[in-house]
Amino acid sequence: MAEQLFEQNHYVLLMPGAAEEFLTASELVEFLQRLLEEYPNAADADIKQFGTLAEQAQRLIETTCEFPIAPGQTVEWYAVRLNKKK
Repeated sequence: MAEQLFEQNHYVLLMPGAAEEFLTASELVEFLQRLLEEYPNAADADIKQFGTLAEQAQRLIETTCEFPIAPGQTVEWYAVRLNKKK
């Protein structure tokens, strides 16, 4: 059977103590906005220079793949390709 790539970007999300989770690009932006709200002091100056949480989340996606939430605990995300069968 032929396989085709999903056209949408997807990410795998790795959180301390949790199973990996697959998110679409928009779901990752929403997740990172909530994370930035919950941990406002964890964002560095580069991220904080952006006015809205949506802009800050997008900057995180564009410039890094991790966000520290506590000493020794980091949330990570990586772009992945998902295949679907026709």
